[in-house]
Amino acid sequence: MANMVMFIILAVVILGSALMCVMTKRIMRAATFLLFVLLGVAGLYFLLDYTFLGAAQISVYAGGVTMIYIFAIQLVSKRTLQGLVERLKGSRVVFGALITLISLVTVVAVFLKNKFIDMAVQMPDEEVSMNVIGNTLMGSEKYQYVLPFEFISVFLLACIIGGIVISRKE
Repeated sequence: MANMVMFIILAVVILGSALMCVMTKRIMRAATFLLFVLLGVAGLYFLLDYTFLGAAQISVYAGGVTMIYIFAIQLVSKRTLQGLVERLKGSRVVFGALITLISLVTVVAVFLKNKFIDMAVQMPDEEVSMNVIGNTLMGSEKYQYVLPFEFISVFLLACIIGGIVISRKE
C-alpha cells in the first residue's frame, strides 16, 4: 500500500512538472521543472529497487539539467530572463490539448496493436535482475542498446560544442 501511495505522489509530481515545463515561457523555470521530472523518474527507479538506475538517472540527467542552466545563463541575456510576464492564450492551450489527445490515442493504438497490455497482464511476477538489464543496455547484439548510447553521447558532445560556439563572443 505504501508503494502505491508513493507511486501516486511521484506520478503527480512528474506529470505536474512536465506540464509546467512545457507551459512556461521562462527558460530557467522550464529547466527547473525538467529537473523535478527527472528526479521523479529517479524516485520511480528507487521505488522499484533499481538503485543503480536511480543513481545514474540523478547523476547523468540531473547533471544534464545543470548544463542546461549554464547554457541558459550564457545564451540568454539577463534582461530576457527578468521581467517576462507569462500569458496563456486559449488557442495555444486548445492546440496543446489536441496534440496531447492525438498522441495519447496513437500510443494506445500501438499498445493495443502490439498486444503490450495483454503481455503485461499475463507476465508472471518475476523480477528482472540488474544483470539482465545491464547486459541489455550495454550489449552489442540484436535488441541491445550500446550503439544508441554511443550515438547519444556523440550528439550530446555536438550540442555542448555548439553551445560553446554560440555563446562565444566575437
